[in-house]
Amino acid sequence: MHLITICRIIGMLLMVFSLTMVLPAAFSVVSRDGALHAFGYAFALTFCSGLLLWLLSRGRQPELGIRDGFLVVSLFWTVLGVFGSLPFFLADSPGLSFSEAVFESISGLTTTGATVIVGIDELPISILFYRQFLQWLGGIGIIVIAVAILPILGIGGMQLYRAETPGPVKDNKLTPRITGTAKVLFLMYVALTLACALAYWLAGMSVFDAICHAFSTVAIGGFSTHDASMGFFNSPLILMICSVFMLLSGMSFAIHFHAWRSRSPKIYGSDSETKFYLGVMATATLSVCAYLIVSDTQSWSEGLVNGIFHTVSIATTTGFAADNYAIWPSFLPVGLLMLSFVGGCAGSTGGGMKAVRIMLVTKQGIRELKQLIHPSAVIPLKIGSHRVEAKVVSAVWSFVGVYLISFMGITLAMMACGLDFLSAFSATAAAINNMGPGLGEVAANYSSVSHPGKWILCYAMLLGRLEIFTLLVLLMPAFWRR
Repeated sequence: MHLITICRIIGMLLMVFSLTMVLPAAFSVVSRDGALHAFGYAFALTFCSGLLLWLLSRGRQPELGIRDGFLVVSLFWTVLGVFGSLPFFLADSPGLSFSEAVFESISGLTTTGATVIVGIDELPISILFYRQFLQWLGGIGIIVIAVAILPILGIGGMQLYRAETPGPVKDNKLTPRITGTAKVLFLMYVALTLACALAYWLAGMSVFDAICHAFSTVAIGGFSTHDASMGFFNSPLILMICSVFMLLSGMSFAIHFHAWRSRSPKIYGSDSETKFYLGVMATATLSVCAYLIVSDTQSWSEGLVNGIFHTVSIATTTGFAADNYAIWPSFLPVGLLMLSFVGGCAGSTGGGMKAVRIMLVTKQGIRELKQLIHPSAVIPLKIGSHRVEAKVVSAVWSFVGVYLISFMGITLAMMACGLDFLSAFSATAAAINNMGPGLGEVAANYSSVSHPGKWILCYAMLLGRLEIFTLLVLLMPAFWRR
């Protein structure tokens, strides 16, 4: 393990990350909102810490191994969560404790969208922008962006990209070189963000709100500049625009790239995961809308708009809200929460277990049923026309098993921290699926959760963002042996 090289990479990435505080600081200067000192100190501490690590380890440029890649990704997200919390901690408003500031920072970077802040509308404009910007950076994956600069350092970046990229199939690259792949992903991400911001502005949002909500929509984050979230705008048109871009952001960016390059939307119809993802969304949306209308919970128009918006928001793990869905009748709140376990497609900014894994598990279950009927038959497991290798199926089942075991363990830990079962269950689901709002005590925010509970949820958010194994592998004694 090349620990000195790892320190050098962390130092370089921290220096790059410190630049993200410059733009919010500029907002603070222009608006005179009183938060400039927080960003100034945070920038200085982050940059100087990164510079110190870089200087102490310069001159070492060996190739990264697989274990180095996992350690860099895990360390960087943890370190970044701490340094990203500095503006929240140092600013007079919102006046968070260190635990709360780290929670808010990690929630933003992992695109979870859970918040401990009460009174978001009263926050300084620079803090509002910084929260949204954190989610936008987390959406693309700061490691994926950063691998574009690693060749400059003379360090191979493929291991970092493999560790960070969501989904079970991590060897498919958009371009032959990792630098080109990172750039393609980034450009697609920026293009979708600009389109979303323009649509919001044309629908009636202010320029500031349009940009900020485009950040969190495309990142599938869920942070808003208002306590009422998307309900603040009281606009069905904005909710529908939001639903469209959440749906698009929940698809694989690789599929978007191939569709753009071929200039044909037929690519979406030929991809098995995308069809499964859209099928789940359509079925869930129809069910929710129908129940809201038939049960007289809402009128036809309200039921249709709120049903579509909240189903897409929760199922893609975005977490925006326009209505208090936690008080909807019967199975709807818990049913929507369970949808977040599916999440988006592999290669998207969504959380959850990813649609391709759920699809594989479903296909495997159907195959086993057929095998019981025809014991001697050879029934291959396929995605589209491609046969799935046994090692991929085994890896998916292992992931699902460890995911659910982790979920149960964290739920019990949250109950030990004082939450009732519904609140603990939903908080854990919202954190590990990177979804945000829960039910019960955590339906509106997480300010009532104890400090130990907040740290546990931070761990759950990182666990979900790094796809479980990336973080858990560090706990294996074999990982640290030479």
